[in-house]
Amino acid sequence: MDIAVVYESLFGNTRAIAEAIAGGARQADPGARVTVLGAAETTPGQIGEAELVIAGGPTHIRGMSKPSTRRQAPPSTGNPAANEQRGAATGPGIREWLAALPAAPPGRMAAAFDTRLAFPLAGGAARPIARGLRRRGYRVITRPMGFLVDGGQGPLQAGERDRAEAWGADLVRQLARQPAR
Repeated sequence: MDIAVVYESLFGNTRAIAEAIAGGARQADPGARVTVLGAAETTPGQIGEAELVIAGGPTHIRGMSKPSTRRQAPPSTGNPAANEQRGAATGPGIREWLAALPAAPPGRMAAAFDTRLAFPLAGGAARPIARGLRRRGYRVITRPMGFLVDGGQGPLQAGERDRAEAWGADLVRQLARQPAR
């Protein structure tokens, strides 16, 4: 099984979730080839053979980030992992990655996730990411998933990495149950 996890992250929270999802996928299928890729550096060829594409990004102003919302993001608070991500503020994010994504080969599946604040009106990026994947011909195999952060820069809420790992494992099990096309 070949799985690609593509993410956008400004403060390291979405990256941590992407890595946890990948870890869960590896636990569920130790023989799987699971690749974690930043959206800004990912080319369509890098995910070409993936049977499952899992894409995610942070929630900005109730939806997917845009160049303007990435530029408005406050500077990091000194966290080295977050500082590493600051270059993403000027580069392409998951929105631009989806726009450049070619049509999916037949039978390819996908899932979408985001990181978001815990209050109900915070919105989410996962649903628009799932819509973008569907528009490219991917079959989204589960409802979009949101993972919670405390405050705009995080950290992740307690237990969210574990929840992401479990979700990654569940996605692999769902993929195994999908009828062959």
